[in-house]
Amino acid sequence: MSTGNEAPATWLSQDAFDRLQGELDELIANRPVIAAEINARREEGDLRENGGYHAAREEQGKAEGRILYLKELLRTAKVGGAQAADVVSPGMVVTIYFDDDKDDTETFLLGSREIASTTDLTVYSPESALGQAILGGRAGQTCTYTAPSGADIKVTVVSFEPFSG
Repeated sequence: MSTGNEAPATWLSQDAFDRLQGELDELIANRPVIAAEINARREEGDLRENGGYHAAREEQGKAEGRILYLKELLRTAKVGGAQAADVVSPGMVVTIYFDDDKDDTETFLLGSREIASTTDLTVYSPESALGQAILGGRAGQTCTYTAPSGADIKVTVVSFEPFSG
């Protein structure tokens, strides 16, 4: 039974997946170093006024948060290119034009920000206002979305194809 809360699949190239797995492995391997730093700072005395202790604890919290995020992302990610589809979906390279100006085009990847370092394309999340507007769209379809500035922006899908990495 679907709860309706499932996130769309995150498509990662093999290179992006490997890079993120390496980052996760490094963060996990660094856990004892952070724990040792916390213990060393704890032994310095009064914890209320111990900036080094609090900084080490904050670093530990950030690292643990990133570890949890990466574990979940890598667990649920689809590796490879997105499958061909007849509608715009995550993992697609999409070309749009703005308003009714066919010369004002933009081509971007609709997908996870985590893949941004592996491509020269701009990456928009499917959860962004633009991503939500074009998700499920077809070539020639015009959509409107509200930009963060509050302006309504009209875009028309020109084309889309699976991202090949």
